Amino acid sequence: MIRVLLVEHTRLVRGAFAALLSREDDIEVVAEADGDGDVVARAVACRPDVAVIGVDSREGEEIAVRGELQARLPECRMLLMMASTTPERLRRLLDLHAAGVISTNAPPDRLVHGVRKLVRGQRFVDPEFALAALDAGANPLTPREVEVLRLTADGTPTREIAERLCLSAATVRNHLSAITRKTGGRSRIDAVRIATESGWV
Repeated sequence: MIRVLLVEHTRLVRGAFAALLSREDDIEVVAEADGDGDVVARAVACRPDVAVIGVDSREGEEIAVRGELQARLPECRMLLMMASTTPERLRRLLDLHAAGVISTNAPPDRLVHGVRKLVRGQRFVDPEFALAALDAGANPLTPREVEVLRLTADGTPTREIAERLCLSAATVRNHLSAITRKTGGRSRIDAVRIATESGWV
């Protein structure tokens, strides 16, 4: 029997997911949580095989990113549910302890399939997110260019960016020119838009 911990802030949604999983002969929802309490302590108490966590809830993504659940219960696999993501965010979550990611817009049987794959020691990425990541391609920007672009997106002036990153203003302008060229943007604003939509910043 596959033991599942279900973490989702919205009670109605959590109940629907629990009912869906409980219909399966080989899956048992051993505990539910709304993300407000000590989810890790509850997981340690009920020893689930899979924790299905809604990262649109208040604590879900924090738990995933910090890896606290995996540190305390390494045998438990995490399947993160989210309405949307970006390629960079997807890579970050999968690099930081998540074994699977599924869209909340996925058909019900996909959630069941994802849980079973994780128990078999495999990873699961929702096809919707996987295709979006492939379409977006790899981030062409260097880490320094990402820093410059993030500050630019916040409306930080060139001179202040230079001071904060310990660069000259000319170097910042060179980075911005390279960013605009690499993103195919017509301007800095366009480059910010393209990079944001592609999940590069």
